Order: sequence, then C-alpha cells, then structure tokens
Amino acid sequence: MDIKKTILAVDDTPENIDVLVGMLSSKYKVKVALNGEKALQVASKNPPDLILLDIMMPEMDGFEVCRRLKSNTETTNIPIIFVTAMSESVDEKKGFDVGGVDYITKPVNPSILQARVRTHLAMADQHRACELMVEVRTKELQKSQRAAIRMLGEAGHYNDSDTGVHIWRMAAYAGALARHSGWSVKDALRLELAAAMHDSGKIGISDAILKAPRKLTHNEFQEMKKHSSIGAKILSISSDTPIFQIAAVIAYGHHEKWDGSGYPQGLKGEEIPESARIAAVADVFDALTMKRPYKEPWSTNEAFATIEREAGTHFDPRLAACFLAIKDEILNLKEMWSQKE
Repeated sequence: MDIKKTILAVDDTPENIDVLVGMLSSKYKVKVALNGEKALQVASKNPPDLILLDIMMPEMDGFEVCRRLKSNTETTNIPIIFVTAMSESVDEKKGFDVGGVDYITKPVNPSILQARVRTHLAMADQHRACELMVEVRTKELQKSQRAAIRMLGEAGHYNDSDTGVHIWRMAAYAGALARHSGWSVKDALRLELAAAMHDSGKIGISDAILKAPRKLTHNEFQEMKKHSSIGAKILSISSDTPIFQIAAVIAYGHHEKWDGSGYPQGLKGEEIPESARIAAVADVFDALTMKRPYKEPWSTNEAFATIEREAGTHFDPRLAACFLAIKDEILNLKEMWSQKE
C-alpha cells in the first residue's frame, strides 16, 4: 500500500480549512493549522510534503510564514502554494519573491486544486531525486579525487621505500599549521590534501639517487632538485581543480627558502606562495625526525630547535613561530602517524 503524501493546510478560517480537507483527504493525509505560528511548529516538527498557505491571517501573514519556512534548513524545500482571495499582480509577485511556487484563488475549484497539488508534489519528488543523484555523484567524485591524491602521493615515493607514511604525516603537520596561521578549516583541509602530493615529482628521479645510502654528490643533488619542476608539471595537468592547483604550487615551491637561497626559482620572502612556505616547515620537520638510509632520526627537540634557529633564513619567521606554538598538536600527530607506520 502506498504511503499517502502529507499536506499542511493553513488558514485562519475553520470553514476554509474544512473545504480544503474535504477536497484532499481521500488522496492525502491532511494536517491543519489555524495561524502562522502553529503552521511553523507543525512544519518544523514533522515536515509535510506540501503546504497550502492563506495570506491574510492575523498576527503573522502568509508571506512572513513562507519567509520563515524558507529560512529554515528543515523546511526550505517544501513547496508552498498560496491559497487566497487576493489576486492583484503585486501580491502574486510578492508571493513568488518569498518562495512560493504557485497561487490558487478562492473560491477554490476542486479539480484545479487537486491538479496543482499533484503537479507540485511530482516536481518536488523529481527535485529530491536530482538532489540525491548530485549528492551521490559528489561523494563519488570526492572519493575518486582522494584516490587520485593517494596515488600521486604514493607514486612519488614508489622507489623510496624508507619514507613510510611521510607524505601523510607531513600533510597533517601542514594542515595544522595552516589552521593555526589563519587559514579557514576548509582551505586548510584543501592544503593538507594537496601537501600529500608535494614530492610527486620524485617519480622522475632515478632509483640510484633516491635510494643512495649516503649524502648525494653535487651532480646527484642537482638531478634531485628537478623533482620540484617535474611534480609541478604533472600536477598542473589538472590545473582547473583547486586541490591540484595548490598541489602544483607546493610541489614547485616547497624547497624555496625565506632568504632566497632555495630552489628552483630562488624566490625570497613573501614572493614564495604561503602554501609552499607552510609545506616547507612541515616537510623539514618530518624529514629531520624520520630515519633515512644515510641518517638516524633526530629528536623532536632537535627538530623544533632547527625550525626556531632557521626562522628568517630557511623559514617564514611568522609560520615558524606558529609551528613552535603548536608543539603539542604536532607531537600528537607524529605519535598518531607513527602508530600507523
């Protein structure tokens, strides 16, 4: 048995309510309200599928009721049909402006009422189906995007087996620093995801250099430097996607230094994009505190001391100070990711 749709009829005149109930109760479940305040209460508690709303009511007219319903996230999508004796064009325009979908004039014709109700219920169902489809596809897109980020992040370290969860731990540090340095939660999360791809360009560097169990020679280091440009080029392929836009900037600039002695461009100070400056702090801290073939891990105290000492030379001094101010959060993130390694 089909579940009946629910209609809320709102009118301050009981006789008008009785007319609407008589016309609709055979096909729909009809709830009633004799004033605007009661209508808001009923709609908020158990949102109906459609509302038939009188305009001329004492204390709160139908226009105000409609405005309030449309401002509430729980009731904003309910179609509202005004049922009124008022037929002037100015009133119709006002009704549509506040969110109404249709007008029916009194005295109400039963066949017209039933046809309008049936049409707007069908349109509402179609709208909800479209919204659900968009929501599902958005989630699928987000899932695919995260998978692509993971693949690009991991690809850069495919032949660099000693890095472990470096890309994700470093990204978590970068996200925390972004939030505490003034980025919005949404933008900081976007940066965190982008930072995981900072070394994607290492996929273009030879195994012999990546796995060298010693300090690199001058020529090897010059070759290693190319990973910044390679990564930026790869990530720029998706330049119309915000996350990959940031990722390309980070890949290209995370080895720049505040004093201009970094690479690949030798940018100085605020010439370096802030996203890259944030990633630089996070990347160096994580690199210092992790074991590599050519070195043992530094203690966190030594790593923090290095960040402090190189503020103003390697690092943006404001971001370095912010990073030091959130030591406890950084250490908690380090512990969390170390447990996953």
